[in-house]
Amino acid sequence: MAIPRVRPGNYPAVLSYGFRPFFLLGSLYADITILFWLPLLYGRLDTASALAPVDWHIHEMLFGYLAAIVTGFLLTAIPNWTGRLPVQGLPLLALVLLWLAGRLATFFSADIGWLAAAVIDSAFLLAVAVAAAIEIIAGRNWKNLKVLAPVAVLLAANVVFHVEAHYQGAADVGRRLGIGAGIVLIMVIGGRIIPSFTRNWLARENPGRLPVPFNRFDVATIALSGFALAAWACFPEQPVTGAMLLVAALLNTVRLVRWAGDRTLRDPLVLVLHVAYAFVPLGLALAGLAALLPETVPQAAALHAFGVGAIGLMTLAVMARATRGHTGRELQAGAGSCLIFAAVVVSAVMRIAAAFLPGEPALLHGSAAAWTVAFLGYALLYGGMLMRPKLRARQPNAAPS
Repeated sequence: MAIPRVRPGNYPAVLSYGFRPFFLLGSLYADITILFWLPLLYGRLDTASALAPVDWHIHEMLFGYLAAIVTGFLLTAIPNWTGRLPVQGLPLLALVLLWLAGRLATFFSADIGWLAAAVIDSAFLLAVAVAAAIEIIAGRNWKNLKVLAPVAVLLAANVVFHVEAHYQGAADVGRRLGIGAGIVLIMVIGGRIIPSFTRNWLARENPGRLPVPFNRFDVATIALSGFALAAWACFPEQPVTGAMLLVAALLNTVRLVRWAGDRTLRDPLVLVLHVAYAFVPLGLALAGLAALLPETVPQAAALHAFGVGAIGLMTLAVMARATRGHTGRELQAGAGSCLIFAAVVVSAVMRIAAAFLPGEPALLHGSAAAWTVAFLGYALLYGGMLMRPKLRARQPNAAPS
């Protein structure tokens, strides 16, 4: 659907739609956290955070970066679903400042106290959930209320993360619960946009086999996968958990094959969505094998297949597509966009390999470098589009980024 009109106002273009500030700040923060992470890991830098360095790294990637991108997506998608005007101007600025406050509170939590940091940090996702619920209910778009369930789980995971880190010294359940919420969001939203964008492109450019429409198989796959991820969050080493995760991996593989991604090789903006979703069954399989064969498969491999591969690549793919489409550009990915997509794939593969080979720091460093290239590349390629007004008409001859 076309984007609804926006309300005129005396504010910069970057505050005219939710995706603009949150995609830009999220991409920059994805770089900042990784640039901090390796020196923190080696003890060459320190934070004023009450969280241990590894917990700060995980927390900020989930509840800093991912929360920002999910917010940008929801604030942009909901007006399309409801036909209402988007959150913009001062209300949008308030959400941005609340997100920034959460980042600062977490970084300085040793100074302000863990509880104050937890309250400030958790207030952002609570505000997003409330704002999204108000818009969906006001627009009587009842069917999309289900999208708020994973957001609510992400909020709960953030609270658990802070409490667990304070009372146990390290977050364990909270990190897996947060990752699980992100993966369920990919299953729900990805299951809507991937076959839709694929069908639209194939019908226009490559007639033939089309994605299988959403049906009971998809419902069952999401439900079983969500249950398996919940079990993984709480009981990651139980054989029953491992078996459920492996079944979920198989079902999600079948689901992906049904979307005809093999027929989209000529359109990187569509193809990358399929590649990103492929990390979902890979992560489920690795998590299942880690439960059944803990001495052979490390849990870290599953965590990074989910975090770097599925979440990292899917968010970047959605950010690139939404930025181009919602700023009036052609939906085409040039060499620059293909490079940043490939960089995340390289980062994911190297980070998973590093989990199996912890004595090879070059893999860890290479993964961090590739991730930095990807998200700094996004900021450079798309930052200008996010900060300037939407083009009044599409430019058919414009060179793609």
